[in-house]
Amino acid sequence: MSVELIKSRKRLSEVNGLLKQGKPMAAANALMQALVGILKNPLMKNERDEFAKLIEQAVYSLNQDKELRRLYPLVIPYKAGEEKKLYKTMQELVGELQNHVTESVQNELANMEQHKQEELAKGQAQLDEKAFDMARQTFGELMKSYKNDTELKADIADRYLKSDLYDDALGLLEDALEHDPQALFLYNRIGIVLRKLKQFDAAERYYLKALEHAHDDEYLYFNLGRLYFDWKKWKRMKNAAEKALSINPAFKEAEKMRAYAMKKI
Repeated sequence: MSVELIKSRKRLSEVNGLLKQGKPMAAANALMQALVGILKNPLMKNERDEFAKLIEQAVYSLNQDKELRRLYPLVIPYKAGEEKKLYKTMQELVGELQNHVTESVQNELANMEQHKQEELAKGQAQLDEKAFDMARQTFGELMKSYKNDTELKADIADRYLKSDLYDDALGLLEDALEHDPQALFLYNRIGIVLRKLKQFDAAERYYLKALEHAHDDEYLYFNLGRLYFDWKKWKRMKNAAEKALSINPAFKEAEKMRAYAMKKI
């Protein structure tokens, strides 16, 4: 699965959470941007089926949101295979929502986003220079301004992770999950951090928790298999690889994982 499709899946999973935060425009835009990635990339049958379910769930959430219905009273139609038609509808919907946002609010949002990106760049530069305490301070001040921004916390956690600051990444991800327990992608990221910290039991629990809600995600099974590789649990590694392959038989890395596990067994 391409990077764009992974981003599309993530955006679709965010729609309901954004609506609960009272952000109908962000939710509608997340769906529209997800459709862009889906329409630009060829899909295998299992991927088409998966995205159709995710889109259907996102559209249902939008149609049930009272604030969105107030701003855009028309029901959003969707049937599997009609993603282009849905994209045009979402363009119209987002355009209508934008008409409700005053120019001053738009400028304020733009300024906030610019400030966020500037501070992220500043903190990243500090990480690159190994000025870790300064980076922690920069990111800490930034998060005070966006306390409920799960994606921002995940972004900063990824930066910590790439700088081998595993404890910082773990603390931030656990905080984000506590405030947004429906953000399933956080379980996977916490599992990755715990694996690097060699806390294998805890990592396994997070992966299995994520799989309770996303049991048809081959990449989750693959990451679980990587955990078992580090843990030297070869039979479990083989089973995880086979689960990934049952969802996506063309998953070459999972096939290699299964073959390696079988040799070890």
